[in-house]
Parts: sequence; structure tokens; C-alpha cells
Amino acid sequence: MKNILNLFVATLLFAVGLPAQTVWKADKAHSSVNFSVSHMVISEVVGNFKDFDATLTTSKDDFSDAAIQATIKIASVNTENEARDKHLRSDDFFNAEKFPTMTFKSTKTEKVGDDTYKITGDLTIRDVTKSVVLDTKLFGQTKTPWGMTAAGFKATTTIDRLEFGVKWSKAMETGGLMVGKNVNITLLFELDKQEASPK
Repeated sequence: MKNILNLFVATLLFAVGLPAQTVWKADKAHSSVNFSVSHMVISEVVGNFKDFDATLTTSKDDFSDAAIQATIKIASVNTENEARDKHLRSDDFFNAEKFPTMTFKSTKTEKVGDDTYKITGDLTIRDVTKSVVLDTKLFGQTKTPWGMTAAGFKATTTIDRLEFGVKWSKAMETGGLMVGKNVNITLLFELDKQEASPK
């Protein structure tokens, strides 16, 4: 019995010494996952994904130890053109049937300015995982009319779609690709503070 009591006390002391983890979740009504890619070299097509989830966990008020996980449903791709969206869902591009989600999981967060960060993480598309860096800006925090605390972020990166197996390509007679290989990604997230709990 004495050993059990000692173990309980040691566990309690260890837990008390751990920093509290605060969880933030994306308010999807005020967040977006956007992309743009060159078309025929001379212009850009823009689009977004309508269905996604994102969670940020941190123990520090300045988010300098933030850990982020996000899941995006491929079938929700939207470029305001149904024929093009259907093509994007096909095996020429994402193959939404075989690979229904893309995911991001952070591996490191660096605070590089008063409100700027470099967030490194693993991006997985079509079961191909590559490390990417999100250049991230914190716009600030505020209380919502519903009594919650919200924080706003903007994150950007550029990926080579060919490295992720999104390989549909057609060369232009004048040079270059019909659809560019580099895809610019812009994430606009409003996150709501959920709860604090022991790590």
C-alpha cells in the first residue's frame, strides 16, 4: 500500500510540473485552404478546398511551441468549374477515390519575429510525404461575441506538385507546361481556443 501511495504522489507531482496544453480548432466558416497554379504560362488558376479540419496545440501564449495537424478532403476541391474539378479529382491529378485526404503534421515551429513563424512539417499527398515550410503570420487574438478567444493566422508555401505524384502534364508549343509544376498555397485560419489540459 505504501508503494502505491508513493507512486501516486510521484505521478501527481510530475503532472503538476508539466505545462498546460491549450487546444485551438479551426473555425471553418472563417478559414480557407487556397491554392494557385500557372495556366498556359500566361495566367493563373485559383482554387480552394471546402472541407478540412485543423488543430493547433500549444503550451505558450506566443505560440512558439505550436504543434499543428490538418486534414483536407480531396473531393472538396473547388475551382468554380465542375469539369476542371472532376479532372482534378481523377488519377491525372489527386485521385480522390484512392487518396481521399491530404494531411499536414508539423515537426518544428520557430518564432522568427514578433508575429512571424516558420512552421516545418510533413505534407502528404497521394501517400507521398515531403517536408515543407509554412511562412506564417499571426494577426492577433480577440474575444468573439460568443465569449471565445480567437486567433488569426496566414501561412504560405510553394510546392512542386510533380514531387507528390500529381504528374499530369502537357507541354505548350511555345514552351512551358499547360499546368505549372509549382503550386502556391495560402492558408487563412481563424482558430478558436478550446480548453487547457495537462500535457
